[in-house]
Parts: sequence; C-alpha cells; structure tokens
Amino acid sequence: MSLEILQKWLKFKYMKFLEIINKKKITLIFIFLLVYVTLNLLGGERGLISYYEKQKIIEALSEKEKKLSKELKLIEKKNRLLTENIDLDYLEILYRSKFMLGKKSEKIYFE
Repeated sequence: MSLEILQKWLKFKYMKFLEIINKKKITLIFIFLLVYVTLNLLGGERGLISYYEKQKIIEALSEKEKKLSKELKLIEKKNRLLTENIDLDYLEILYRSKFMLGKKSEKIYFE
C-alpha cells in the first residue's frame, strides 16, 4: 500500500469512529457515569466494603467496652470494700492469698 492510500484509509476509519461517538454521546456518558457510581459504591472510603469493615470494628470495640466495664465494676467493688468501712473478712482473704499466711481454717485477729 502506498502512503496516500494508508492515510486516506486511516482518515476514513477515524471519521467513522467520530461519527459513532457523536451519535452515541448520551449512551457513552451514561455508561461512564454508571461505572463511576458503581466503583464508588463498592470501593473507596465511603463504599459498601468499607461500611462492613467499619461495622466489624464497631462490634469489636463494643465487646471491648463491655469487658472493660465489667472489670471496672469489679475494681470499684474491691475499692469500696477497702475504703470507709473496712471489711475484715475481705482483708483476711487478701492477706491469706497474697502473703500465704496461715491456713484457710485459721482465724487472723487484728489489733
């Protein structure tokens, strides 16, 4: 093929391509918008996949919050037992467990 024929052929193909694009502008714009919306719906920071990941994080944090609140209640209860009105029975249990004093059947008397 000569160069002139090749150029005419390419120009013809290019023109045909442009005619198709001009006729189907609305369809192409709609397809691009649909692809854009679909990709943003599924991916991205505010997408569907990210939503489910964040829900898992929320569930894990709520479980951790429940565990910490139970632990806090236990510590507050122990603190109440050791403050204003001293509970001697609780102190006895603590002394025996921490310092290995006496046997469980023995009584400890405080002065």
